[in-house]
Amino acid sequence: MNNKPAKLNRTIRLDKAEIKKYGSQSIKLTGLLKPKLLIDKVINQDLAETINYLPENFVDLLFIDPPYNLTKKFNQLLFKEMNLNEYEDWLDSWLSKLKNVLKKNSSIYICGDWKSSSAIFKVSSKYFQVRNRITWEREKGRGAKANWKNCTEDIWFFTNSDDYTFNVEKVKLRRKVLAPYKDENNIPKDWGQNKSGNFRDTHPSNIWNDISIPFWSMPENTDHPTQKPEKLLAKIILASTNKGELVFDPFLGSGTTAVVAKKLGRKFTGIEIDEYYCALALKRLESANKDKSIQGYEDGVFWERNTLIDQVKSQKSKVKKK
Repeated sequence: MNNKPAKLNRTIRLDKAEIKKYGSQSIKLTGLLKPKLLIDKVINQDLAETINYLPENFVDLLFIDPPYNLTKKFNQLLFKEMNLNEYEDWLDSWLSKLKNVLKKNSSIYICGDWKSSSAIFKVSSKYFQVRNRITWEREKGRGAKANWKNCTEDIWFFTNSDDYTFNVEKVKLRRKVLAPYKDENNIPKDWGQNKSGNFRDTHPSNIWNDISIPFWSMPENTDHPTQKPEKLLAKIILASTNKGELVFDPFLGSGTTAVVAKKLGRKFTGIEIDEYYCALALKRLESANKDKSIQGYEDGVFWERNTLIDQVKSQKSKVKKK
């Protein structure tokens, strides 16, 4: 059998040598560390082992993408579905302690699906102030035979207090204008024009349908079963942090949170229990030193899905010049 990937398959993978190379760059905690020693570090450890070694008041943004309440395999690790009360207890066991790592003006985003979302709200609202629930379109898969296809996920937005960062101008969405309107002086009303057509920069809502799920031909794609898109993290990081602030992800997975934080000039700390995924994250972080691009985000603007025609042309032109 030929296991060689297709010519255009850009999925990031690791061989044995890379697992050893990048795995050696991760750290393990055996005692309490000062915040500066955790900056831009990937911790290869179980959250339960490290949580008591984390310093207080060092996190500006907490992004959590925990295992949803489903039986699912993550490389060598299996997460088993629980009843709802058990899942709530599991969430509470570590979320209650993570509150201590947060600065007073920090923000918290927690991902979930329709089955886990209520548990996330119930547990998190005990410790944080609820701001919103983002629903984003996760259009992937072939559908279900005896149920509605599940193609959305939730992200709960909380803050640690009433004092928090939200940079609305950094996360506007550029949409196509299908019926451009001009005033009596023939001046465009709330829209602009470029080579690709007519566009309007709109305020961000809690419905996100401009996100493309990473797939095999995208350079950010990995084999992680629940990888979040870089564009999704970029929205959250730009909205809720400023440059130089620290983003913490206690379920780092393939490293998307850390990679996007680095690309956008933020600091990061991540915890991931699986050695392979830690190495994968560190390989992606190395690549981020050279490539700062984020699919769907160009010149400080988030673009509606499949509208970045000029960006594609520009990238092809740069390749030819090289």
